[in-house]
Amino acid sequence: MKSLELVFFDAGGGHRSAANALSEVVRLEGRDWDVQLMNLQELLDEMDVFRKITGIRLQDIYNLMLRKGWTLGSPQLLPLMHGVIKMLHGQQVSMLEKYWKGKNLDMVVSVIPNFNRALFQGMAKALPGVPMVTILTDMADYPPSFWIEKQPQYLICGTEKARQQALAMGHAKERVFLTSGMILNPKYYQPVDVDRVPELEALGLDPKLPTALMMFGGEGSARMLDIARQLNASTLDLQMIAICGKNEKLRRELQNMPRRIPMHIEGFTREVPRFMRLSDFFIGKPGPGSISEAVAMGLPVIVECNAWTLPQERYNASWVEERGVGIALKSFSKGIVEAAGQMVDSRRRAEFSGNVKAISNRAVYEIPEILAGILASH
Repeated sequence: MKSLELVFFDAGGGHRSAANALSEVVRLEGRDWDVQLMNLQELLDEMDVFRKITGIRLQDIYNLMLRKGWTLGSPQLLPLMHGVIKMLHGQQVSMLEKYWKGKNLDMVVSVIPNFNRALFQGMAKALPGVPMVTILTDMADYPPSFWIEKQPQYLICGTEKARQQALAMGHAKERVFLTSGMILNPKYYQPVDVDRVPELEALGLDPKLPTALMMFGGEGSARMLDIARQLNASTLDLQMIAICGKNEKLRRELQNMPRRIPMHIEGFTREVPRFMRLSDFFIGKPGPGSISEAVAMGLPVIVECNAWTLPQERYNASWVEERGVGIALKSFSKGIVEAAGQMVDSRRRAEFSGNVKAISNRAVYEIPEILAGILASH
Protein backbone atom coordinates (compact mmCIF):
# COMPACT_ATOMS: atom_id res chain seq x y z
CA MET A 1 0.00 0.00 0.00
CA LYS A 2 1.26 3.47 -0.94
CA SER A 3 0.98 6.27 1.62
CA LEU A 4 0.18 9.80 0.40
CA GLU A 5 -0.35 13.03 2.30
CA LEU A 6 -2.50 15.85 0.88
CA VAL A 7 -1.60 19.28 2.27
CA PHE A 8 -4.39 21.89 2.39
CA PHE A 9 -5.57 24.87 4.43
CA ASP A 10 -8.83 26.78 4.79
CA ALA A 11 -7.89 30.17 3.30
CA GLY A 12 -10.83 30.18 0.92
CA GLY A 13 -12.86 27.01 0.56
CA GLY A 14 -11.26 25.64 -2.59
CA HIS A 15 -8.16 24.00 -1.11
CA ARG A 16 -9.96 21.74 1.38
CA SER A 17 -12.59 20.98 -1.28
CA ALA A 18 -9.89 19.91 -3.75
CA ALA A 19 -8.19 17.68 -1.18
CA ASN A 20 -11.50 16.08 -0.18
CA ALA A 21 -12.57 15.54 -3.80
CA LEU A 22 -9.27 13.91 -4.72
CA SER A 23 -9.33 11.71 -1.64
CA GLU A 24 -12.90 10.65 -2.42
CA VAL A 25 -12.09 9.68 -6.02
CA VAL A 26 -9.07 7.65 -4.87
CA ARG A 27 -11.40 5.82 -2.46
CA LEU A 28 -14.10 5.27 -5.10
CA GLU A 29 -11.54 3.90 -7.55
CA GLY A 30 -10.36 1.39 -4.96
CA ARG A 31 -6.69 2.31 -5.26
CA ASP A 32 -4.38 0.65 -2.77
CA TRP A 33 -3.38 3.97 -1.26
CA ASP A 34 -3.53 5.31 2.27
CA VAL A 35 -4.45 8.99 1.77
CA GLN A 36 -3.98 11.29 4.76
CA LEU A 37 -5.03 14.95 4.89
CA MET A 38 -2.84 17.54 6.64
CA ASN A 39 -4.12 21.04 7.50
CA LEU A 40 -0.96 23.16 7.31
CA GLN A 41 -2.53 26.03 9.27
CA GLU A 42 -2.94 23.78 12.33
CA LEU A 43 0.70 22.74 12.15
CA LEU A 44 1.98 26.31 11.80
CA ASP A 45 -0.48 27.93 14.23
CA GLU A 46 2.07 28.64 16.94
CA MET A 47 4.15 30.82 14.61
CA ASP A 48 1.21 32.68 13.03
CA VAL A 49 2.37 36.29 13.42
CA PHE A 50 -1.04 37.61 12.40
CA ARG A 51 -2.68 35.57 15.18
CA LYS A 52 -0.17 36.83 17.76
CA ILE A 53 -0.87 40.46 16.83
CA THR A 54 -4.62 40.35 16.13
CA GLY A 55 -5.77 37.14 17.81
CA ILE A 56 -7.04 35.94 14.43
CA ARG A 57 -5.44 33.26 12.23
CA LEU A 58 -3.97 34.32 8.89
CA GLN A 59 -6.47 32.09 7.04
CA ASP A 60 -9.35 33.62 9.05
CA ILE A 61 -8.19 37.15 8.16
CA TYR A 62 -8.21 36.09 4.50
CA ASN A 63 -11.70 34.59 4.80
CA LEU A 64 -13.01 37.68 6.61
CA MET A 65 -11.61 39.81 3.79
CA LEU A 66 -13.53 37.68 1.27
CA ARG A 67 -16.77 37.83 3.27
CA LYS A 68 -16.64 41.60 3.64
CA GLY A 69 -15.45 42.21 0.08
CA TRP A 70 -12.29 43.95 1.32
CA THR A 71 -10.28 42.89 -1.72
CA LEU A 72 -9.32 46.27 -3.17
CA GLY A 73 -5.55 46.53 -2.85
CA SER A 74 -5.06 42.78 -2.43
CA PRO A 75 -2.18 42.81 -5.00
CA GLN A 76 -0.35 45.17 -2.64
CA LEU A 77 -1.10 42.97 0.38
CA LEU A 78 0.43 39.87 -1.22
CA PRO A 79 4.05 41.12 -1.02
CA LEU A 80 3.44 41.94 2.66
CA MET A 81 2.13 38.44 3.31
CA HIS A 82 5.01 36.91 1.35
CA GLY A 83 7.42 39.01 3.41
CA VAL A 84 6.02 37.57 6.64
CA ILE A 85 6.12 34.03 5.21
CA LYS A 86 9.73 34.57 4.10
CA MET A 87 10.68 35.92 7.52
CA LEU A 88 9.34 32.74 9.15
CA HIS A 89 10.59 30.40 6.43
CA GLY A 90 13.33 28.78 8.52
CA GLN A 91 10.91 28.05 11.36
CA GLN A 92 8.38 26.61 8.92
CA VAL A 93 10.97 24.26 7.43
CA SER A 94 12.07 23.12 10.91
CA MET A 95 8.48 22.43 11.99
CA LEU A 96 7.75 20.51 8.80
CA GLU A 97 10.95 18.50 9.18
CA LYS A 98 9.97 17.63 12.76
CA TYR A 99 6.42 16.74 11.67
CA TRP A 100 7.53 14.44 8.86
CA LYS A 101 10.54 12.89 10.61
CA GLY A 102 9.99 9.15 10.90
CA LYS A 103 6.81 9.18 8.79
CA ASN A 104 6.59 6.51 6.13
CA LEU A 105 5.27 8.47 3.16
CA ASP A 106 5.57 7.70 -0.55
CA MET A 107 4.37 11.10 -1.79
CA VAL A 108 3.33 14.54 -0.55
CA VAL A 109 0.74 16.43 -2.60
CA SER A 110 0.15 20.15 -2.04
CA VAL A 111 -3.08 21.87 -3.10
CA ILE A 112 -2.02 25.21 -1.56
CA PRO A 113 -0.04 28.27 -2.71
CA ASN A 114 2.56 30.35 -0.85
CA PHE A 115 4.16 27.55 1.20
CA ASN A 116 5.48 25.17 -1.46
CA ARG A 117 9.12 26.17 -0.95
CA ALA A 118 8.89 25.44 2.78
CA LEU A 119 7.08 22.15 2.09
CA PHE A 120 9.77 21.09 -0.38
CA GLN A 121 12.66 21.95 1.93
CA GLY A 122 11.02 20.30 4.94
CA MET A 123 10.54 17.15 2.85
CA ALA A 124 14.14 17.25 1.62
CA LYS A 125 15.32 17.08 5.24
CA ALA A 126 12.82 14.55 6.62
CA LEU A 127 11.75 12.56 3.55
CA PRO A 128 14.71 12.54 1.12
CA GLY A 129 13.80 11.01 -2.23
CA VAL A 130 10.03 11.25 -1.66
CA PRO A 131 8.37 13.10 -4.57
CA MET A 132 6.46 16.34 -4.01
CA VAL A 133 3.56 17.28 -6.26
CA THR A 134 1.82 20.66 -6.35
CA ILE A 135 -1.66 20.76 -7.89
CA LEU A 136 -2.63 24.31 -8.86
CA THR A 137 -6.22 24.99 -7.82
CA ASP A 138 -6.10 28.33 -9.65
CA MET A 139 -6.24 28.59 -13.43
CA ALA A 140 -2.91 30.43 -13.50
CA ASP A 141 0.00 31.28 -11.22
CA TYR A 142 0.46 34.79 -9.82
CA PRO A 143 4.26 35.04 -9.49
CA PRO A 144 6.50 35.40 -7.67
CA SER A 145 6.34 32.79 -4.90
CA PHE A 146 2.64 32.03 -5.24
CA TRP A 147 2.16 28.55 -6.73
CA ILE A 148 5.26 27.70 -8.77
CA GLU A 149 8.72 27.65 -7.20
CA LYS A 150 12.11 26.92 -8.80
CA GLN A 151 12.69 23.51 -7.23
CA PRO A 152 12.82 19.92 -8.55
CA GLN A 153 9.24 18.79 -8.00
CA TYR A 154 6.15 17.83 -10.01
CA LEU A 155 3.39 20.24 -11.04
CA ILE A 156 -0.16 19.52 -12.19
CA CYS A 157 -1.82 22.39 -14.06
CA GLY A 158 -5.45 22.79 -15.08
CA THR A 159 -4.83 25.18 -17.98
CA GLU A 160 -2.28 25.59 -20.75
CA LYS A 161 -1.53 29.06 -19.35
CA ALA A 162 -0.36 27.57 -16.04
CA ARG A 163 1.63 24.85 -17.82
CA GLN A 164 3.46 27.46 -19.88
CA GLN A 165 4.21 29.44 -16.73
CA ALA A 166 5.79 26.35 -15.17
CA LEU A 167 7.87 25.62 -18.27
CA ALA A 168 8.99 29.26 -18.46
CA MET A 169 10.35 28.94 -14.93
CA GLY A 170 12.56 26.08 -16.06
CA HIS A 171 10.56 23.05 -14.98
CA ALA A 172 11.18 19.99 -17.16
CA LYS A 173 8.32 18.98 -19.48
CA GLU A 174 8.21 15.49 -18.00
CA ARG A 175 7.54 16.97 -14.55
CA VAL A 176 4.69 19.29 -15.62
CA PHE A 177 1.32 17.68 -16.29
CA LEU A 178 -1.75 19.23 -17.92
CA THR A 179 -5.26 18.17 -16.94
CA SER A 180 -8.54 19.12 -18.58
CA GLY A 181 -9.48 21.63 -15.87
CA MET A 182 -9.86 22.31 -12.17
CA ILE A 183 -10.61 19.68 -9.52
CA LEU A 184 -14.36 19.36 -8.97
CA ASN A 185 -16.32 17.34 -6.44
CA PRO A 186 -17.42 14.00 -7.95
CA LYS A 187 -21.06 15.03 -7.41
CA TYR A 188 -20.74 17.36 -10.41
CA TYR A 189 -20.29 14.29 -12.62
CA GLN A 190 -23.26 12.37 -11.24
CA PRO A 191 -26.56 12.51 -13.11
CA VAL A 192 -29.01 14.85 -11.40
CA ASP A 193 -32.62 13.74 -11.76
CA VAL A 194 -34.38 17.04 -12.41
CA ASP A 195 -37.87 17.54 -13.84
CA ARG A 196 -37.55 21.23 -14.66
CA VAL A 197 -41.19 22.26 -15.07
CA PRO A 198 -42.63 20.99 -11.76
CA GLU A 199 -39.44 21.78 -9.82
CA LEU A 200 -39.31 25.38 -11.06
CA GLU A 201 -43.01 25.78 -10.31
CA ALA A 202 -42.43 24.40 -6.80
CA LEU A 203 -39.88 27.18 -6.29
CA GLY A 204 -42.41 29.79 -7.40
CA LEU A 205 -40.69 30.24 -10.77
CA ASP A 206 -41.97 30.25 -14.36
CA PRO A 207 -40.63 27.35 -16.50
CA LYS A 208 -40.98 29.50 -19.63
CA LEU A 209 -38.54 32.20 -18.44
CA PRO A 210 -34.72 32.06 -18.65
CA THR A 211 -33.32 31.43 -15.17
CA ALA A 212 -30.19 33.08 -13.76
CA LEU A 213 -28.38 31.34 -10.90
CA MET A 214 -26.62 33.94 -8.75
CA MET A 215 -24.03 32.70 -6.25
CA PHE A 216 -20.98 34.30 -4.62
CA GLY A 217 -19.49 31.48 -2.57
CA GLY A 218 -20.47 30.15 0.83
CA GLU A 219 -20.72 33.60 2.44
CA GLY A 220 -22.61 35.40 -0.32
CA SER A 221 -21.87 39.03 -1.21
CA ALA A 222 -23.57 42.40 -0.88
CA ARG A 223 -23.15 42.72 -4.65
CA MET A 224 -25.92 40.14 -5.04
CA LEU A 225 -28.45 42.65 -3.71
CA ASP A 226 -27.32 45.32 -6.18
CA ILE A 227 -27.45 42.83 -9.08
CA ALA A 228 -30.93 41.67 -8.07
CA ARG A 229 -32.18 45.26 -7.86
CA GLN A 230 -30.76 46.16 -11.27
CA LEU A 231 -32.26 43.13 -13.00
CA ASN A 232 -35.55 43.68 -11.20
CA ALA A 233 -35.64 47.30 -12.43
CA SER A 234 -34.80 46.30 -16.02
CA THR A 235 -37.27 45.31 -18.73
CA LEU A 236 -35.69 41.87 -19.19
CA ASP A 237 -37.92 38.81 -19.10
CA LEU A 238 -36.00 36.54 -16.75
CA GLN A 239 -36.07 35.09 -13.26
CA MET A 240 -33.48 34.30 -10.63
CA ILE A 241 -32.33 31.72 -8.12
CA ALA A 242 -30.12 33.46 -5.53
CA ILE A 243 -27.97 31.29 -3.25
CA CYS A 244 -26.88 33.37 -0.26
CA GLY A 245 -24.85 30.74 1.60
CA LYS A 246 -24.50 31.51 5.32
CA ASN A 247 -25.26 35.21 4.83
CA GLU A 248 -28.61 35.50 6.62
CA LYS A 249 -28.64 39.31 6.40
CA LEU A 250 -28.38 39.12 2.60
CA ARG A 251 -31.05 36.45 2.47
CA ARG A 252 -33.49 38.61 4.45
CA GLU A 253 -32.77 41.69 2.33
CA LEU A 254 -33.40 39.77 -0.90
CA GLN A 255 -36.58 38.24 0.47
CA ASN A 256 -37.90 41.64 1.56
CA MET A 257 -37.09 43.63 -1.59
CA PRO A 258 -40.01 44.58 -3.88
CA ARG A 259 -39.89 42.26 -6.87
CA ARG A 260 -41.07 42.44 -10.46
CA ILE A 261 -39.20 39.32 -11.56
CA PRO A 262 -39.76 35.88 -10.02
CA MET A 263 -37.02 35.02 -7.52
CA HIS A 264 -36.23 32.03 -5.32
CA ILE A 265 -33.97 32.90 -2.39
CA GLU A 266 -31.91 30.04 -0.94
CA GLY A 267 -29.56 30.07 2.05
CA PHE A 268 -26.78 27.56 2.59
CA THR A 269 -27.36 24.44 0.50
CA ARG A 270 -25.58 21.27 -0.55
CA GLU A 271 -27.81 21.03 -3.63
CA VAL A 272 -25.93 23.46 -5.87
CA PRO A 273 -25.78 20.93 -8.78
CA ARG A 274 -29.58 20.60 -8.65
CA PHE A 275 -30.09 24.37 -8.73
CA MET A 276 -27.62 24.61 -11.61
CA ARG A 277 -29.63 22.02 -13.54
CA LEU A 278 -32.69 24.22 -13.10
CA SER A 279 -30.88 27.30 -14.42
CA ASP A 280 -29.82 28.67 -17.81
CA PHE A 281 -26.83 30.83 -16.89
CA PHE A 282 -24.64 31.74 -13.91
CA ILE A 283 -23.81 35.10 -12.29
CA GLY A 284 -20.99 35.19 -9.74
CA LYS A 285 -17.40 35.92 -8.81
CA PRO A 286 -14.57 34.68 -11.07
CA GLY A 287 -13.36 31.97 -8.71
CA PRO A 288 -11.88 28.91 -10.43
CA GLY A 289 -14.30 26.62 -8.60
CA SER A 290 -17.44 28.63 -9.31
CA ILE A 291 -16.65 28.99 -13.01
CA SER A 292 -15.66 25.34 -13.40
CA GLU A 293 -18.74 24.06 -11.56
CA ALA A 294 -21.05 26.19 -13.71
CA VAL A 295 -19.37 25.08 -16.94
CA ALA A 296 -19.46 21.43 -15.83
CA MET A 297 -23.22 21.78 -15.35
CA GLY A 298 -23.65 23.36 -18.79
CA LEU A 299 -24.10 27.00 -17.76
CA PRO A 300 -22.62 30.04 -19.51
CA VAL A 301 -21.28 32.53 -16.96
CA ILE A 302 -21.26 36.25 -16.21
CA VAL A 303 -18.36 37.29 -13.99
CA GLU A 304 -16.60 40.51 -13.02
CA CYS A 305 -12.92 41.48 -13.15
CA ASN A 306 -11.56 44.77 -11.81
CA ALA A 307 -9.37 46.24 -9.07
CA TRP A 308 -11.47 44.46 -6.43
CA THR A 309 -10.85 41.04 -7.97
CA LEU A 310 -8.28 38.85 -6.21
CA PRO A 311 -5.10 38.96 -8.32
CA GLN A 312 -4.86 35.18 -8.62
CA GLU A 313 -8.41 35.11 -10.04
CA ARG A 314 -7.99 37.76 -12.74
CA TYR A 315 -6.83 35.34 -15.41
CA ASN A 316 -10.05 33.37 -14.86
CA ALA A 317 -12.06 36.20 -16.42
CA SER A 318 -9.73 36.15 -19.44
CA TRP A 319 -10.22 32.37 -19.68
CA VAL A 320 -14.01 32.85 -19.75
CA GLU A 321 -13.75 35.14 -22.77
CA GLU A 322 -10.95 33.18 -24.49
CA ARG A 323 -13.08 30.02 -24.36
CA GLY A 324 -16.28 31.86 -25.27
CA VAL A 325 -18.18 30.45 -22.28
CA GLY A 326 -19.53 33.75 -21.02
CA ILE A 327 -19.02 37.44 -20.35
CA ALA A 328 -16.42 39.14 -18.12
CA LEU A 329 -17.57 42.58 -17.01
CA LYS A 330 -15.46 45.38 -15.58
CA SER A 331 -18.30 46.14 -13.21
CA PHE A 332 -21.53 44.37 -12.29
CA SER A 333 -22.95 47.76 -11.31
CA LYS A 334 -22.54 49.11 -14.85
CA GLY A 335 -22.85 46.10 -17.13
CA ILE A 336 -25.03 43.39 -15.60
CA VAL A 337 -28.28 44.35 -17.38
CA GLU A 338 -26.65 44.35 -20.82
CA ALA A 339 -24.83 41.07 -20.10
CA ALA A 340 -27.98 39.40 -18.79
CA GLY A 341 -29.74 40.65 -21.91
CA GLN A 342 -27.30 38.63 -24.01
CA MET A 343 -28.05 35.53 -21.93
CA VAL A 344 -31.80 36.08 -22.25
CA ASP A 345 -31.43 36.20 -26.04
CA SER A 346 -31.87 32.53 -26.97
CA ARG A 347 -29.60 32.71 -30.03
CA ARG A 348 -26.74 34.38 -28.15
CA ARG A 349 -27.12 32.03 -25.18
CA ALA A 350 -26.97 29.07 -27.55
CA GLU A 351 -23.57 30.30 -28.81
CA PHE A 352 -22.23 30.43 -25.27
CA SER A 353 -23.81 27.07 -24.43
CA GLY A 354 -22.18 25.42 -27.45
CA ASN A 355 -18.76 26.55 -26.23
CA VAL A 356 -19.57 25.35 -22.71
CA LYS A 357 -20.53 21.89 -23.99
CA ALA A 358 -17.23 21.63 -25.88
CA ILE A 359 -15.36 21.64 -22.55
CA SER A 360 -15.00 18.27 -20.85
CA ASN A 361 -13.26 18.65 -17.50
CA ARG A 362 -12.26 15.28 -16.01
CA ALA A 363 -9.35 16.54 -13.90
CA VAL A 364 -10.36 14.88 -10.64
CA TYR A 365 -10.27 11.51 -12.43
CA GLU A 366 -7.10 12.27 -14.41
CA ILE A 367 -5.00 13.29 -11.42
CA PRO A 368 -4.96 9.92 -9.59
CA GLU A 369 -3.59 8.33 -12.77
CA ILE A 370 -0.89 11.01 -12.98
CA LEU A 371 0.01 10.42 -9.33
CA ALA A 372 0.14 6.67 -9.94
CA GLY A 373 2.62 7.23 -12.77
CA ILE A 374 4.83 9.39 -10.55
CA LEU A 375 4.72 6.80 -7.76
CA ALA A 376 5.70 4.07 -10.22
CA SER A 377 8.78 6.05 -11.26
CA HIS A 378 10.11 6.42 -7.71
